[in-house]
Amino acid sequence: MTKKVTDFRDQIVALLPRLRRFAFSLTANLADADDLVQAACERALSREQQWRPGTRLDSWMFRIIQTLKIDQARSMRQRSPHLPLEETTFGPVGDNEKNRIEAKMALGQVARAMQRLPENDRLVLSLVCVEGQSYKDAALTLQVPIGTVMSRLARARRRLHTMVHQKN
Repeated sequence: MTKKVTDFRDQIVALLPRLRRFAFSLTANLADADDLVQAACERALSREQQWRPGTRLDSWMFRIIQTLKIDQARSMRQRSPHLPLEETTFGPVGDNEKNRIEAKMALGQVARAMQRLPENDRLVLSLVCVEGQSYKDAALTLQVPIGTVMSRLARARRRLHTMVHQKN
């Protein structure tokens, strides 16, 4: 195996936690997120020649995940959304049990609200707010102008705030 192939694989392995977090923000289910990451890694490894060295591998991988998610959504339109609030997903927040429970409930509420956002808003929110990408990097990943990222992010934040803080 050549050094170039090993470096490429090592870079993908180093990205796995970020890829999993991004996939989870799109699927709201750890098993589905893991399946999505696995499919993205398989696709990336089989199409390594399509990646241009010197460009951001993380953006390329995020784009693959996004494309796979879109393909899945198209093929499974009747499937209902699923959001398990598993103990393994949201670990303890602090020593105080009441604070831990409240934080878990708030995080669950935000996660459910994120899943109700339109796909474009959820993607940009995940890339910028969860993954910490700059507006420029998110624009490159999503292949849209930076102004589009900024407007989608502002809209997503407003919608998320409204959904989380609305009274039932």
